[in-house]
Amino acid sequence: MSAIPDPVPLERLHFAMPPVHATAEEERTHRRQRIAGALRLFARLGYEEGVSGHISARDPEHPDCYWVNPFGAPFDEVTASDLVLVNGDGQVLRGGRHVNQAAFTVHAQVHRARPDVVAVAHTHSLHGRALAALGELLDPITQEACAFYQDHALYDAYTGVTVDPEESRRVAVALGTFKAIVLRNHGLLTVGTSVDAAAWWFLSLERAAQIQLTARAAGKPVLIAHHQAVATREQLGNDLVAWINYQPLWRKISRTEPELLS
Repeated sequence: MSAIPDPVPLERLHFAMPPVHATAEEERTHRRQRIAGALRLFARLGYEEGVSGHISARDPEHPDCYWVNPFGAPFDEVTASDLVLVNGDGQVLRGGRHVNQAAFTVHAQVHRARPDVVAVAHTHSLHGRALAALGELLDPITQEACAFYQDHALYDAYTGVTVDPEESRRVAVALGTFKAIVLRNHGLLTVGTSVDAAAWWFLSLERAAQIQLTARAAGKPVLIAHHQAVATREQLGNDLVAWINYQPLWRKISRTEPELLS
């Protein structure tokens, strides 16, 4: 029998970390590709509802301008080159398609209020809307839900279909410094310091909403204690962890649908 080999030195083990780009153009291409990939993942998961839903990302060179999916484009067909660049008023600067003004108004106000945020995700997902219809936040009943413990907000008013900047500013104020918000009677919105993080938080929040609704339908969920929920959030609730969690999904979508990169 052969001897058990010595452990591989840590410095020789591969561990993916967020990329650092040499130029703004490289970063721009990266963000656009990540938006296209996230939209296709959202389509696979059934988050698309007609023309509703956007993922936006701040341009790395012009921080008051944003890349976003064009109005009416099916999520599962979007490519990086399909995205449009708009200013904070939703006026198209690059690209040949319109943008959904009602949806982008909220994105613009969130971006303006949160210069630390690179990306914003909002779609009309099933369980997110169900949680929003109850006007409730997530309870700390699972490890994943604890990532949002005391780090998500409720906007306790119905936003509806609006292009009113003042209404959108109130959403941004309610979001504050948190990573996510439940828009009552509307749905979920998440933010991140990368497209990957914003997309992962949306996926995780939607799944946590599903679990909470399912658990409550079956009985009375047991809450995780405050100090344990806080400790879990400190371990799992940062954007680097979100980015890492998202990478298997990115790898799958970018390999099975490489046309999204074009």
